[in-house]
Amino acid sequence: MDFYDFTLIVEGTDFIDDEMVDAVYEAGCDDATVGVSNGVPCADFSREATSLEEAALSAIADLESVDGIEVIRIADAGLASMADIAGRTGRTRESVRLLVEGKRGPGGFPAPVTDPRRRNRLWYWPEVARWFESTGVGRATGDQEQILAAINAWLELRRLRKTVEPERWEALRARFAPILQ
Repeated sequence: MDFYDFTLIVEGTDFIDDEMVDAVYEAGCDDATVGVSNGVPCADFSREATSLEEAALSAIADLESVDGIEVIRIADAGLASMADIAGRTGRTRESVRLLVEGKRGPGGFPAPVTDPRRRNRLWYWPEVARWFESTGVGRATGDQEQILAAINAWLELRRLRKTVEPERWEALRARFAPILQ
């Protein structure tokens, strides 16, 4: 088994209450450091498991077994800045910038998920990794990010379901069910 490191962003606690911290520990999260960073409650895990998927899903289940805690996302899962892309592909930031702008390589670099006019853009890492592999430009490390991004998508859907009227949710589900098959 290997150790997997990741951060879960949560709602429902501020982790300041000692009883809450004890409850989290007793729920099986003795491999987590909990706290608040810039007003956001989070739990940093270093979990031993047979796979990243097992580590993340068991950590989510353990945290959510504590009354009032809901995991809303895995921090940074699926997103990458130009610096992240450079690090994961063994390129320089300048090389990545030229690929992004189409001034080097075959073109067709994936669009950012943030406003393309911003200086600090973010990309969806699984798309970027596929682009590197399919174009032959190079190999991209960090395939495990795709697993975390998929888990985040499910967490986001669960969260959105609470905010959308049931009739509209069912209409959306019926519309998109064939796409998700």
